[in-house]
Amino acid sequence: MAQQISLREQLERMRRDWDARARENARHYVDTSRTDWSDAEFFASGEQGIAEEILTDMENICQGKAPSDMRVIEIGCGAGRLTRALSNVFGEVYAVDISGEMVAQARAALADRPGVHIYQNNGCDLSILPELEYDFAYSAIVFQHIPSREIIENYVREVHRLLRPGALFKFWVQGDLRTQSSPDETWLGVPFSDADATAMAYRCGFEPRYRHGAGNQYFILWFFKK
Repeated sequence: MAQQISLREQLERMRRDWDARARENARHYVDTSRTDWSDAEFFASGEQGIAEEILTDMENICQGKAPSDMRVIEIGCGAGRLTRALSNVFGEVYAVDISGEMVAQARAALADRPGVHIYQNNGCDLSILPELEYDFAYSAIVFQHIPSREIIENYVREVHRLLRPGALFKFWVQGDLRTQSSPDETWLGVPFSDADATAMAYRCGFEPRYRHGAGNQYFILWFFKK
């Protein structure tokens, strides 16, 4: 039977486990396809990811606004793999991660990027971010590791609070309903069905305009703020 723990305990376990992973091999745990990432290869993989998931979707993301004028949020920045690539596209990037170890590595790697702002958050909200209006939010292969729907939905509400009207939150969740997650887990996240994702969107004030990958590990959601 899965261990029942409080939300506070879940968040502390997530922070502790991701700090340990960062100390062991941060880049491997950000992208597990290899263990020996060089700087060039690691950040090139981020460029590829943004080319595939952001640059092919600029009409939905920018909605006529110049990317250089946009202020964007990244949830779960890890060691800055995608953050650097996002900063090549958008004017300002505000990135958060629960792990202080990951944040330290990301800040060191992106010290040459004045438009990048990296924060250690509490793992369930965006209260650490400046109270500004943001034009886009993104989170890739982060919520797949979160064991709590409460935490994920709170993030969705927080993004809604900060985005300008009409803006997009594009993010990934675990869609494989066979995934066996538990409250004390920090690697295998809680799965969402298509119906689960749609209901969450409406509860949080979003229009779930597009969805791709329901039933698979990589279930991508396009939530537009009403």
